[in-house]
Amino acid sequence: MTAKEAMLARIGAALRDVPADERPPDVEVPRRYRRTEPGNAVELFVERISEYRTHVQRVRAGGVAQAAADHCRGRGVDNLGIPSDLPDEWRPRSIDLVPETGLTPRELDALGGAFTGSALAIADTGTIVLDTGPRQGSRALSLVPDLHICVVEEKQIVGGVPEAMAEIGSTLRRMLRPVTFVSGPSATSDIELTRVEGVHGPRSLIVLVVSPEVT
Repeated sequence: MTAKEAMLARIGAALRDVPADERPPDVEVPRRYRRTEPGNAVELFVERISEYRTHVQRVRAGGVAQAAADHCRGRGVDNLGIPSDLPDEWRPRSIDLVPETGLTPRELDALGGAFTGSALAIADTGTIVLDTGPRQGSRALSLVPDLHICVVEEKQIVGGVPEAMAEIGSTLRRMLRPVTFVSGPSATSDIELTRVEGVHGPRSLIVLVVSPEVT
C-alpha cells in the first residue's frame, strides 16, 4: 500500500460511521491571485528566457525552416530528431530529419539535436511548456539530444503561471500526458556551486519565437 492509499484508507475509516448528511462540506478555497500579467507578454517572454542562457530568435512564420538550418550549420549539426507531425513548412531541406518513432534512447542520444514545437510558453517565468501534444513528440525527444530547437508561436505565449495552468488543465486531468516545464538549457550545481550543463536535458536550447505573417 502506498502512502497515499494508507492516508485515504485512514480518512475513510474515520468517516465510516458518520452519515453523509452530517459530514462537513467541502471547503471552498479562495483563489484571488492575479491571473494575467501586465505588459507585452511576447517581449517579456523573450527577455526572461534569454536570462537562462537560451538563444532566442524572433522569426516570421515563413522563416522557421531557414532559421533552424542556420543554427544547425553554425553548430556543425547535420541531423535532427523530429516528431512525425512536425509541419512541413518548418522542415529545413538541408538537414537530415529523423522521425523519432521507434528510436531508442541511445539512438536519440546520437542525434545532433531535436526540433519540436511546444504547447505554450509563460512570459513571467521565461518558461516553455511541453505536454507531448501536437508537433512536440515524446518527452524523451526533448530531453535526450544535446541540442533542442523549439518553436514557440506568439499566440502560444501567456502572461503568467495561472493562465498556463488553465490552458493545460485538460492535459493534466483528463489526457494524463507528461508535462515538462523548461526554462533554459539543463543545468545543475553541486555544493560548491559549480555549474554543470546538460546533465538532465539538452546542453543548448534555441527558441524560435514565431510572429504571424503580415497579410
